[in-house]
Amino acid sequence: MNKLVTRNSIFDSLFDEMTPGFFMRPLHGDALPTAGQIKIDVSEKDDTYYINAEVPGVAKEDIDLSISGDVVSISAEIEQRDEQKDGNKVLRSERYYGSVSRSFQLPEKVDVDKAEAAYENGVLQLVLPKQSSSLSKKLEIK
Repeated sequence: MNKLVTRNSIFDSLFDEMTPGFFMRPLHGDALPTAGQIKIDVSEKDDTYYINAEVPGVAKEDIDLSISGDVVSISAEIEQRDEQKDGNKVLRSERYYGSVSRSFQLPEKVDVDKAEAAYENGVLQLVLPKQSSSLSKKLEIK
């Protein structure tokens, strides 16, 4: 994994807290979230992986999930909407439009036919059974 400090890291927020008001921020939007901003928790119990992925502010219909062998890919389309009503104008908007995605590899292949996914309160919950090892067998030599 890449452990380099990147823009919008913990140091940026610390600096912002120590020096409020010294710098003007753009009035419209921040950068799109990076892959690392889809936070995931992966746990394992017996023959199943349990994954929770944070994808807040996204409609369930805008999330794509694919599993290929042992690789899980999550992507989401996020849409920003600036509104002006009755002469009001937007002075600052931190919402955005774009897509964010993240892929990660599990230690074993997943049985895609038995996999389940649910989305509630900004958290994508996956239940991914491991593929049974019965797909390979030892052959007797005659």
